[in-house]
Amino acid sequence: MKIDSHQHFWKFNPLNHDWIDDTMSVIKSDFLPKDLESILKKNSIDGSILVQVDQTEKENDHLLHLAEQNNFIKAVVGWVDLRHKNVEERLAYYSKNIYFKGIRHIVQSEEQDFLLREDFQNGIGKLMKFNLTYDILIFPNQLESAIQLVKKFPNQKFILDHLAKPDIKNQEIDFWKRQIEILAESPNIFCKISGIVTEANLNDWRYEDFVPYLDVVFNAFEEDRIMFGSDWPVCLLAASYKQVYDLILNYINDFSEYQKAKLLGKNALRIYNITD
Repeated sequence: MKIDSHQHFWKFNPLNHDWIDDTMSVIKSDFLPKDLESILKKNSIDGSILVQVDQTEKENDHLLHLAEQNNFIKAVVGWVDLRHKNVEERLAYYSKNIYFKGIRHIVQSEEQDFLLREDFQNGIGKLMKFNLTYDILIFPNQLESAIQLVKKFPNQKFILDHLAKPDIKNQEIDFWKRQIEILAESPNIFCKISGIVTEANLNDWRYEDFVPYLDVVFNAFEEDRIMFGSDWPVCLLAASYKQVYDLILNYINDFSEYQKAKLLGKNALRIYNITD
């Protein structure tokens, strides 16, 4: 089974989605299951993992409803305020839903050391009780905090989104590379190959721009801790779904069929505890 480990849906609302500015007109629209299902079929992808965008429990309810209505959605990564005193109660509530597999917070929009906050880490410490993963969405300058977080909770599954968003456009790699290598030393951190086209020159990227960054990740994490994710529809700012998928297929072209199967689905199913 082939799985896209990272995609979003939304009904565009300028108040809720204020991060979508005037330069992003291509995604100032509604993106719903019917829009993605045909794309997945054309690319012979069997299912996807739906990831939150809004930091509200209302969004959780909406995404879980979509998962229940659309067979290709295999899991939901939602949001609960991990800093709140009632965090365990809310995790218990959502974890009863078979589609609810993980939590994500938009940490890239928070202060540099947000991951080290005591109240936030209190919430992280509750996730394992409910067999929930945590998706780490950060910039490179927050990697040091991520390293500390992952080491502090060695039995918690963490997933790094978008390679921590390296500056591919300006080919800045040295600091990011070293931090990724240190982070990957912890066996409980996994990595999504997602969101990379939007970190390059949106209108003029080449396959060769990404190879050094993919080399770093594949050397650091190796094949059992990596999974493909499209970041659709955000990827449309720079590339079509097929272009994003073809980029990864090109990179893994010489891998064995067994390796490809892990990177394109088996790892995601295992890491997110999906049975289908």
